[in-house]
Amino acid sequence: MSSTMSLPAWARPHWQPNDEEIVLQFYVFGSFEAVRVPSQDYGSPGLPEGITATNHHHHELRAWEGYPLGGSMGKLFKEEAPDAFRVAVDAPQVMVVRGRLPDQPDTGYLRDVMGVIAGLLDIGGVAVLDPQIVSLFDADGWRRRYLVRDGAPIRSHLLILRDGEAEPDRSWIHTRGMRKFGRPDFSLRDVPDTQINLAGSLCERLVELEVLGGRFQDGQQVEIPGLPEDLTARLGGGPEHPDFNNSFVEFRWPV
Repeated sequence: MSSTMSLPAWARPHWQPNDEEIVLQFYVFGSFEAVRVPSQDYGSPGLPEGITATNHHHHELRAWEGYPLGGSMGKLFKEEAPDAFRVAVDAPQVMVVRGRLPDQPDTGYLRDVMGVIAGLLDIGGVAVLDPQIVSLFDADGWRRRYLVRDGAPIRSHLLILRDGEAEPDRSWIHTRGMRKFGRPDFSLRDVPDTQINLAGSLCERLVELEVLGGRFQDGQQVEIPGLPEDLTARLGGGPEHPDFNNSFVEFRWPV
């Protein structure tokens, strides 16, 4: 059922252009009617230039190297989102929405792509896979996450993860998904478990700064209330980095 709730396009008041590309990729599973996608209902005129949507028979997609419902990713989705996995696996068609864009001074491009995805769910889509945040949603779950009054928060478009460090009682806080905004992901190393909440709040603030256009320089000092010394930004990574598939900004927590 269609909705007229529009998706947001954030202004980027801190925008500083850079050479990194915006990378978008989504898989929409379903059985699609041969009609116009009603993206205008969501404030989207359609896909921006540089982003394409191609329709594939699901049985053909299964032969692709890196098929997203196979291997370890498929096992993860089957365990963590069994209902969405079931309808996705059974769907006869897959719309692959993907492309690259140069850095942009606002996020209208993301609103337009998400509006197309919402429209695809109205004409036969049953599940959406977002590989950049390693998440699979059934249609209702996707709508609950993104079609909300005043727009879904920035946090909904990303993952903030916590993993253990080699040293006991220390954690690694890191993000995935910042390529959607043409910005590096974040890595907070050696965070004491007693300060996890502070680190999580800091990560959300850093993410918001970048989404709204900000950038960090290598060696830049960042003052954090509650910490005895400034954090120092170190730049690293790249598209082939196994943890991020992206560049990243890393901070080490003071000992």
